Amino acid sequence: MKHIAANRNQFHHKAHEALNGGMRLCRTLIRFCYDNGRTPSRPNYGSTESRPNLSKLRVFRVLCGEKVFSAMIEFRILHGRTFLAALIIGVITAVFSVRAQSPAPTSLFPHPISRAEAVDIALRQNSAILKGKADLEAAHGVVVQLRSIAFPTVKAGGGYNAEQSSLIENFPLPAPFNNAIQFPTQNWNSDIRVQQSIYEGGRMTSAFRSAKLTRQQALLNYQTLLADTLLSVRVAYDDILAAQEQIAVNEASVKLLTRELDDVKRRFQAGTVPQFDVLRAHVELANESPRLIQARNNYRIGKNNLLNLLGYNLPTTVWEDVPLQLSDTLQAAPLEIDLPAMLSRAVEKRPELAALRKAQALRREDVIQAKAGFKPSAQIFGGYQWQSLPYEKDLSSDLYGWIAGAQISWNIFDSGLTRGKIMESQAHYERARLDVDDSRRQIELEVRTAYSNFIEAHEVLESQKAVQEEAEEALRLAEARMSAGSSTQLDVLNAQTSLTQARTTEAQALHDYSVARARLQRAVGEDMEIVQK
Repeated sequence: MKHIAANRNQFHHKAHEALNGGMRLCRTLIRFCYDNGRTPSRPNYGSTESRPNLSKLRVFRVLCGEKVFSAMIEFRILHGRTFLAALIIGVITAVFSVRAQSPAPTSLFPHPISRAEAVDIALRQNSAILKGKADLEAAHGVVVQLRSIAFPTVKAGGGYNAEQSSLIENFPLPAPFNNAIQFPTQNWNSDIRVQQSIYEGGRMTSAFRSAKLTRQQALLNYQTLLADTLLSVRVAYDDILAAQEQIAVNEASVKLLTRELDDVKRRFQAGTVPQFDVLRAHVELANESPRLIQARNNYRIGKNNLLNLLGYNLPTTVWEDVPLQLSDTLQAAPLEIDLPAMLSRAVEKRPELAALRKAQALRREDVIQAKAGFKPSAQIFGGYQWQSLPYEKDLSSDLYGWIAGAQISWNIFDSGLTRGKIMESQAHYERARLDVDDSRRQIELEVRTAYSNFIEAHEVLESQKAVQEEAEEALRLAEARMSAGSSTQLDVLNAQTSLTQARTTEAQALHDYSVARARLQRAVGEDMEIVQK
């Protein structure tokens, strides 16, 4: 906590210094404006009268930065007025562009992680997988309960009873035998008994089958959860890589447009191009900036999403710079596809469908157990018993010995209770059968959809193999033609836009291919874990 408080104080101190520096800069700029006054639209800096104080210009270049300084000079040249407004705008930009820097976060991993490492970490720490393991333990408890009907039970019991003497009837015997037999007012008994069911109308064998099916169903549900979670991890990993590629593409585009803007400005100052070309270059650069901002935002969100799937809690001191680096890249790994074979494999291997088949079998066992209500049940028992003497008041005297026996029970009439249970279990069984059929159709639809998406991603990726090189060559030719005077700025901007679009499409195509490949593997029922080679 002391470390966090110290970092916060350091941040406030830096922000205060930045604000004071901005105010000093503002006062200096305003003083410069009053000292230099108005200038013509195209001043002749070779004359002494129109030349501003060069030392102050150098100060502005350092304080405001090269881009802000160039913008202010451009404003002065274009409008031929004092650039007080431009200077104030520059000051405001410089002050408010000071970003509050959080303390450098400590990396969560000693090195950039690969897809396989991300999947391995998720297997150990993902909250959904950990909850799935807890569900497996709960299912094991259900299995133990189901099998308990077929095993013996051991019970121990006892009792103590005390009565008022007026409640005890004595035998009317003649004297001197009238006091020979006396019934005690207190008695006690205890026993220990082992009981075993020998017939329950089919419940015992059904219980063993239900226990096995429950265990298998729980394992299949866990495998389904595992596959879905690992697919989410792989997609989140690829989302980060795609955002990273988009950042690189948009930064390159901004760099190209900035270079084009600078070149147009030089041509405008030389009088070879109109002001319209400068404005158009400004607009193109401004339109590209939001795409770069969006790509950076997607990159931040993607890293947060992946860390959440990996089960990491980010400290509150981490702001934007999430300490996560990836080592893999987007690659078009080949995949052999055969749709009929994939459909058959999916129906055979998908854990969701297998779990529903187990659920259908469990509902069949419910019908058997419900019908057992029409049949008798029988048990045998044996044990040992202790009790006080029935005709002695001394409670320390007792009788003891073994006991054994058998019992049978049969509900001959239960007012329709068993019949209602049979109707309910049969309806649940029919619903489970329909769930299996519907799930099979849904799985086949998932396979066909994933197959179609994979084909689309593959075809798009193949179509973009040589487009980027062609777009780069087109841009080079457009710039060369414009330098020679045989082309316009519009041709250059169109070539730049085409190059950016080609790079963006290729990066997105690689991402879509990787994601479509993973989703197709999941739809078929393949193992989603990645084996490191």
